[in-house]
Amino acid sequence: MQKNTGLKRICLALGYSTNGLKSAYKHEAAFRQEIWLTCILIPTAFFIDVTQVERILLILPIILMLMFEMVNSAIEAVVDRIGSEFHELAGRAKDMGSAAVLVSVILTAYIWIETLFF
Repeated sequence: MQKNTGLKRICLALGYSTNGLKSAYKHEAAFRQEIWLTCILIPTAFFIDVTQVERILLILPIILMLMFEMVNSAIEAVVDRIGSEFHELAGRAKDMGSAAVLVSVILTAYIWIETLFF
């Protein structure tokens, strides 16, 4: 099997990534909600009077939240593909993915509250 290299590999990878974003938006309600929240919060970060470092700290956890949501969705898709019967490890994997999303949401809320109100 011949491997793609150079610019072709980069273009293919960009296409796969774009497909992943589209799939997450199409099939994951939580991701859609977080995208809409992102569309509100990131522009807001540019309109409020904060330093550049504070602005970065406001935006970074939002992006992390989206990343964790996509990883969680990927874990859930793989686990669901393997089988529908309950397995302790499958449940643990799904719960841990969900917990990662929750932690990122809490981090986002904390940083925004701390930056804006204290």
